[in-house]
Amino acid sequence: MIRLALLLGFLATGAWAQADGRATVTASDAHDRWGGAQVTLGLSRAVPWRVFVLADPWRLVLDTAEVDWTSLDPATLAEVGTPATGRIRAGWSRLVLTLPGPMAVGRAWMETDAGPAIRVELTDGAGRQGPLNPRSWDAIAPDAVPTVERPRQTGDRPLVIALDPGHGGVDPGAERGGTTEASLMLRFARELAEVLRREGHEVVLTRDADEFVGLRGRSTIARAAGADLMISLHADAVRGGGAEGATVYTLSDEEPGALAAEIAQRHGRDDLLLGAGQIEQGDEIARVLIEMARAETAPRGERLADALITGLSGAGVRMHKRPRLGGRFTVLKAPDIPSVLLELGFMSDEGDLRNLMSAEWRARMAAAVARSIDAWADSDAEEARRLRQ
Repeated sequence: MIRLALLLGFLATGAWAQADGRATVTASDAHDRWGGAQVTLGLSRAVPWRVFVLADPWRLVLDTAEVDWTSLDPATLAEVGTPATGRIRAGWSRLVLTLPGPMAVGRAWMETDAGPAIRVELTDGAGRQGPLNPRSWDAIAPDAVPTVERPRQTGDRPLVIALDPGHGGVDPGAERGGTTEASLMLRFARELAEVLRREGHEVVLTRDADEFVGLRGRSTIARAAGADLMISLHADAVRGGGAEGATVYTLSDEEPGALAAEIAQRHGRDDLLLGAGQIEQGDEIARVLIEMARAETAPRGERLADALITGLSGAGVRMHKRPRLGGRFTVLKAPDIPSVLLELGFMSDEGDLRNLMSAEWRARMAAAVARSIDAWADSDAEEARRLRQ
């Protein structure tokens, strides 16, 4: 169960409206105190903000109008926990601070007299419950029952393709030598989108900036755009190395292999830690409707994965020794959209990382993905026309 305390702090002053650019961190401090903790964040100017606590695991979440976090020293907050910072959406930043145990927001305020500073006093939160955090993209269930009938593509109109660059903002994903998975996937998604648009398709990106979008929100964005398919793009790093080449995943309730389990677990853990709340399970009727929707889309997603494997292999793209896998990925749970997760390679492998950094290799990969989508769309449309007859 999520237990959280929420406080909204919007300034009545005109400081925010008059200032240009992002605020910067001028000071920070966190220390234990009897029965709780105190956290202070000094800023170069006053900003709108909100703060709340989330459980399982316990962490403090501080959202502010966009802040440049480069001057934040993690060591100043280490007495309470390890911080993660970044952008969560246009105009908004997030700081997530792990907590040693159950806590609640006892008091939170912004001081403006001697330099703007947000101060949060945390109390022993055992047994406390607060209101739910505000509704956002991240709070919408991916497996919500579709409320609008989605016409299946039959080849008589452009495809609407959702590209999902993994991670972003406060969640950089895998990192190697100063390069992040989030930045690599956003760059490739933009390049692939251009290729697909030249082919006449419509493309929506689940994020088009370095910002955080929860796993649940990604399929919601695809659904809102009327997407015919969704491809989630990743380039993970695995413990101990040994993994190389492209891999395509589809949603599977079966026991996943070690590689799929490690990656899916990390995606889910990071999404939870960085602020996405858990979603209540639906009722029995909703569950049946979801299963009915998946009965059609799951085989289509499987065929999309097969088409990608065929297309990438035919283009000479290096493939993983087991290029076709199933896993329990939250981002693939939209019941009404054929969805796959494409690992372009692994940042933990030097050869794959060189490929990901190469514009020539990315262009070849983008062209192969586009041809694979076209091949899938032709056979998918033919099947749809047969079903109509």
